[in-house]
Amino acid sequence: MSIKILVVDDEEYARERIKGLIDRYADYDVCAEAENGAEAVVMVERFQPDIVLMDITMPGMDGLEAARHISGMDMPPAVIFTTAYGEYALEAFSTKATGYLMKPIRQEQLLQSLEQARSLNRAQRLEMLEQRTGGQRSSRKHICARMRGNLELIPIEDVVYFQADQKYVTVRHNGGEVIIEESLKSLETDLADRFIRIHRNALVAKSRITGLTKSDVGRTQITLDKVRDQLEVSRRHLAEVRRFVRGR
Repeated sequence: MSIKILVVDDEEYARERIKGLIDRYADYDVCAEAENGAEAVVMVERFQPDIVLMDITMPGMDGLEAARHISGMDMPPAVIFTTAYGEYALEAFSTKATGYLMKPIRQEQLLQSLEQARSLNRAQRLEMLEQRTGGQRSSRKHICARMRGNLELIPIEDVVYFQADQKYVTVRHNGGEVIIEESLKSLETDLADRFIRIHRNALVAKSRITGLTKSDVGRTQITLDKVRDQLEVSRRHLAEVRRFVRGR
């Protein structure tokens, strides 16, 4: 069976050129293409490609963020980044595996990268993606959740708060709620500039906080814009939350 490839690039010319190069090899087949990272995540879920050839700089969700979402899937494909910017490739050039291809892509480089990616097992793919996305972290713009068997991408600006319950995290957003398995700690690390910890089990969007209030039993709670949910502020985080509210 041929190796299935997903081609991701916001420029149609770039996608057509890559597809033309791949067409020269009988062992490889382009199963789908996408114009941005959000489409790429959906296409990976739908077509289950073995390899993703993905541009880094794209509007909306870029390639680095898409790769992080893809790496969390049960059977992630190998990802080869394609880029015209050398600074993204420095880390990859120092490793044995080919993780990046510099544009314009040459035939022999493409074949070498495809052959190396083809030989990676699942554990190696996860390690590769972690190395690639860990060194060059882009600004995260989406939360990836599964709803009724389908993937849903929720824009970060629509999220009101995250609340942990054992190993799951509830994402309260403008359109309702979803459950994700991502840890609150990793969310706090990625979104520290836009969310504040109010409790060991809760992160709240700074832009949605309108003030503080006291509950009937004297506990401090956060008040939120357009949301009536009552979230408690723990004693440990109260001073920081008060400073934030007063400094707005």
